[in-house]
Amino acid sequence: MTEIQKLYLLVPLAPLFGAIVAGLFGWAIGRTLSHIVTIAGVAVSCWASWVIFQDVQAGHVFNGTVYTWITTGDLRLEVGFLIDSLTAMMMLVVTFVSLMVHIYTIGYMKEDPGYQRFFSYISLFTFSMLMLVMSNNFLQLFFGWEAVGLVSYLLIGFWFTRPTAIYANLKAFLVNRVGDFGFLLGIGMVLAYFGTLDYASVFAQLPAMASTHVSIIPGMDWSLITVICILLFIGAMGKSAQFPLHVWLPDSMEGPTPISALIHAATMVTAGIFMVARMSPMFEMSQAALSFVIVIGAITALFMGFLGIIQNDIKRVVAYSTLSQLGYMTVALGASAYSVAVFHLMTHAFFKALLFLAAGSVIMGMHHDQDIRNMGGLRKYMPITWITSLIGSLALIGTPFFSGFYSKDSIIEATHIAMEHGLAGASFAYFAVVAGVFVTAFYSFRMYFLVFHGKERFDTHSHDEHQHGHDDHGHHGGVPHESSLVVTIPLILLAIPSLLIGYFAIQPMLFGDYFHGAIVINNTLHPAMEELKADYQGSTAMALHSLTSLPLWLAISGVALSWFFYMKRPDIPEAIKQRFIVIYNILDNKYGLDTFNAWFFAGGARALGGFFWRVIDVKIIDGFFVNGAAHLVGWFSTITRKWQSGYIYHYAFAMIIGVFALVTWFVRVA
Repeated sequence: MTEIQKLYLLVPLAPLFGAIVAGLFGWAIGRTLSHIVTIAGVAVSCWASWVIFQDVQAGHVFNGTVYTWITTGDLRLEVGFLIDSLTAMMMLVVTFVSLMVHIYTIGYMKEDPGYQRFFSYISLFTFSMLMLVMSNNFLQLFFGWEAVGLVSYLLIGFWFTRPTAIYANLKAFLVNRVGDFGFLLGIGMVLAYFGTLDYASVFAQLPAMASTHVSIIPGMDWSLITVICILLFIGAMGKSAQFPLHVWLPDSMEGPTPISALIHAATMVTAGIFMVARMSPMFEMSQAALSFVIVIGAITALFMGFLGIIQNDIKRVVAYSTLSQLGYMTVALGASAYSVAVFHLMTHAFFKALLFLAAGSVIMGMHHDQDIRNMGGLRKYMPITWITSLIGSLALIGTPFFSGFYSKDSIIEATHIAMEHGLAGASFAYFAVVAGVFVTAFYSFRMYFLVFHGKERFDTHSHDEHQHGHDDHGHHGGVPHESSLVVTIPLILLAIPSLLIGYFAIQPMLFGDYFHGAIVINNTLHPAMEELKADYQGSTAMALHSLTSLPLWLAISGVALSWFFYMKRPDIPEAIKQRFIVIYNILDNKYGLDTFNAWFFAGGARALGGFFWRVIDVKIIDGFFVNGAAHLVGWFSTITRKWQSGYIYHYAFAMIIGVFALVTWFVRVA
């Protein structure tokens, strides 16, 4: 092993060490040492990731086994690492955002009694996510996949005395099990037909398996690769919160704000996007799977954005924008623009983590009130939070020169190219991502204006504290205040890449050789990336060209309309709401999906359970078998009891009859 390769193990194990120390010995070492050891673990991991990134840039790719777990016949189940450009980029994003969240947590969770436990959980999450992105086989991928789901469950329900938090983490866990069932079936089919779980071995066999068909329903043949791709993507739909398995993500805002930034904006929810990009050689062989992916992404991008318009909880607005942006990434995957999807994943990780942490800063400043209708004018009280929020919002809506612009604009262009080349579903997807630009700009700046501008709508003397399981620094009302340095420094450090990274990274990541070998595209069938490259004239030219493009003017219109509605004429939104109360109620009920799930799945499960109890358990098992056997024995006993009278002449008579019967039988036999 080279010196660099010795660092590979350090990347996931350093956060794991911190998690174990803080989790098992936090009670003994106290709060300060708990956060020092976990932050140090993630900082070491981030440094090692940077060194490995530089090594990968120099052309050193690694794909090998670290530990052989089980060997059975020809099958080897291993822990192994695949370190290439895609992995290196994900490692940097995960460790950097995690480091910022760890530092931020010192301020946010300062008064919380579960301080050490929280640090242990977020370090354990970082370990799990790194194992997922570094894996070179499906088994380890599934381990990381389930581990991030488990830690997510623990973090969403962190304040376990609150019924809403327990409901939210159970909902997240159950919905993810639905997706993971599909994911596990997909991995099972890979093992059954390819005989291995190693990525490279599976990809090498793909051309030979291209014409293989399976009969899931008798008489209907399906392409094996299409079935595997769709099953794997169902796993991504759960983890990356795509319609209709998105319902868990808004409720997960019940967890503390740092985990909203870490898990539900930057890393865990992008695991599905990363997985599909990693499986690009497989997805490229199935037009049907790509169409399925692009339609699901389009529905999520547009219709989840609509829900953000009516939210009043500051974290839920950001949560719905996460859903919408995950939809954009999924659309890019469906258009075979995998590198664009991963590029948006990276830029989005920075500006969305920034927006979540800024929202947490606002919540602390407002003494844990999360309702944006109770805010306003916070700009003068919280200048750092204000300016970083503005940067995050401008990046989110795709403002030229900001990082989000380069990735979002590329997604729209790639979708347009896919539509021109006749990919089924691409026309709808193009409409969705273009319309989504206006919607995103409108709800993002609705929140921004209501929070930071306009008149102050809070009472500085008798402010109601929103009971959130802990309160910030012991304050119970008063004037909003800027957060401490451990909160504002991560905001500033996340604002820098939110502003700049798109401008510098677009050329190597999309049009250079950065992803060469890590992402495979059939340019003949799916020319989106080739055509994007042909049109690309440089970062500055791309931004200047956008000044005449439809998406930019839609974004400007969304910002202008939200300013007019919420700064100048707040009576208009209320009038629109009353006029279109039916549509408002549909959006307020989240399209009725929660109601349907509660009625159909939860209610159906309860009804089925009731049926099994009443019919199978009570009537058949207890009634027929248990009680029936008892009744049969009782009936038989009642009859035989009549022969047990106690009179000698009854027994003598029975003996005579018996002897007579035996003699008769012997005579007949003889």
